[in-house]
Amino acid sequence: MADYINIYGQDILAVASDPANPTVGQIWYNTTSNTLKGGGVTTAGAWATGNNMNTARFYIASAGTQTAGLGFGGDPGPAVSATEEYDGTSWSPSGGLNTGRRTLGGCGIQTAALAFGGYRPTPAAYLNVTEEYNGATWSPSNNMNTTRAEMGSAGTQTAGLSFGGSPGPTSANATEEYDGNSWTSSNNLNTGRTALAGAGTQTAALAFGGSPTTGATEEYDGNSWTSSNSLNTARSYLAGAGIQTAALAFGGDIGPPTFAPTGATEEYDGISWSTSPGSLNTARISLGGAGIQTSALAFAGNIPPASAATEEWTGAGSPLTVTITAS
Repeated sequence: MADYINIYGQDILAVASDPANPTVGQIWYNTTSNTLKGGGVTTAGAWATGNNMNTARFYIASAGTQTAGLGFGGDPGPAVSATEEYDGTSWSPSGGLNTGRRTLGGCGIQTAALAFGGYRPTPAAYLNVTEEYNGATWSPSNNMNTTRAEMGSAGTQTAGLSFGGSPGPTSANATEEYDGNSWTSSNNLNTGRTALAGAGTQTAALAFGGSPTTGATEEYDGNSWTSSNSLNTARSYLAGAGIQTAALAFGGDIGPPTFAPTGATEEYDGISWSTSPGSLNTARISLGGAGIQTSALAFAGNIPPASAATEEWTGAGSPLTVTITAS
């Protein structure tokens, strides 16, 4: 015999505020707004504007997630050592780098980040210094084997990865792994380049874009690099987020002949890149990126001039609350 609930369905819950984490298909009546609502998913990714950083800058390094992001280093002027933390709403200054620099590498999370390499404007020098962040202050660690800047980055504070970079030619291919204490050289990139982006972990990383302007993409398995399908929009000085099989690329410089900033956003599924209809609201180069493919953070960069703009990405398939109206 059929149950009553299967014949007549369930009552619609009446609540004063929307559920914090509704499930897909869940229906409720909001008594405050007097609206019928339901849980759905986004059909296309989009960027939403957030609160600005305290210090406008470009050539910045980054770590963390959309709700716990970290930006450090950069240019111009005072930004070379400045560190800021993002809590999902606003940015707060924190302890500065011991060695101020720009175009450095960064990885990890907000409370356990890694900063390495970079370029010091005054006196001018490429660097191999490494620092670890504990959520409040930076502490020096052992140097990289290859002095460089403008590299790609992936991994964590205790399992970091650096690849490519300037001034070349050795640094443009070089790959190094960090174990929480020291750096070890690994096998080179197939396509040597600078100003590229990275995503993933030390044993499953992704390298994409770079200069000379390219869309080249490579996957790292903890030992060697394998070429994959290229970005649809070739570019350098871009940002990345996510993992090897679910990465996000955004922003950058499209190169000659225009050398213009782009807001183009692409998603990688482990095989190929697809261009999203959602572009950055502020096109820029040399920006910071953090998070995952469906929930990313973009901040700072060069429009020009130097930017403090912050944007949050919500990818297709992410939870969404919709208001139900009569058709």
